[in-house]
Amino acid sequence: MATTRQADIKPRKVIVTVAPTGGMAGKDQNPNLPTQPEEIADDIAACVEAGASVAAIHARRPDGLATCNPEIYGRINELVRERCDVVINNSTGGGISGDMIKEYDTGELRIDWNERLKGLEAPLVEMATFDCQTIIGLHNGKEYLSKTSPAQCDELAEKMAARGIKPEWEVFNHANIAQDCKRLINAGFDSKPYYINIVIGVDKGFQGAMPYTPAALQQMVEELPVGAELCVSGIGPNQLPVIAHSILLGGHVRVGLEDNLYFRRGELATNVQLVERAVRIVRELGHEPATPAEARQMLGLKALEPASA
Repeated sequence: MATTRQADIKPRKVIVTVAPTGGMAGKDQNPNLPTQPEEIADDIAACVEAGASVAAIHARRPDGLATCNPEIYGRINELVRERCDVVINNSTGGGISGDMIKEYDTGELRIDWNERLKGLEAPLVEMATFDCQTIIGLHNGKEYLSKTSPAQCDELAEKMAARGIKPEWEVFNHANIAQDCKRLINAGFDSKPYYINIVIGVDKGFQGAMPYTPAALQQMVEELPVGAELCVSGIGPNQLPVIAHSILLGGHVRVGLEDNLYFRRGELATNVQLVERAVRIVRELGHEPATPAEARQMLGLKALEPASA
């Protein structure tokens, strides 16, 4: 078990991740949500200018529905790399529409496993999300099963290792950390530092997810393995207090329209606004946002090769 984390007041670098799109919301909910490769890349570049250093990227089809098509991911990644040096972190979760959904004879809706894996095939992937647990998502009165069995965890870990892709472990409760996340780390499928993103406050939309309270987050942090770098994603109105809480715990933060569509009650946000606010909080607490190069060093990723003349 990790040592209890005390308030972190020593100046340090904080990684700010932007999750610009996600796999659930659409432009009907927030017209600022980027869905197409050019607008995703433009938005990420603007967020890097504002202080983000990692981009958690979801792909969408031309009709705006979710996909992990490696050609679409490849186009996004290439455009992002043309514009900035952000750490590229592709999703293996996909989303709840489009290519990702398979309906069974029973009426059960599943986020298709084979579709989820396709995002790993795109070029320029440095990190990828790793949901090492089975999730049932609830959206618009429907249930979506995202099955990731222990055997599927092994398969995903092996594919990431073969491609040199670092996992960004996404966990929603204590058991997610204690079971397959730690098992795969102990089996050698990741090396220190382990980047573990606690997603909290999504309990109304994901069965088994934890609501945000200071005590709940602290308890989950206590389960982190030694050598872990903490990141926290607060969902919806939880995003703002979670930024400060994660920083005080010595962690990093994720913001963006994937997690929260509003800047304040009744006011729709942009990704840049959310990053700018996170950066202001980082600095008010005595720290500085990490640059993409610093984030790579902190996460044990390879430095980008200089662009050829």
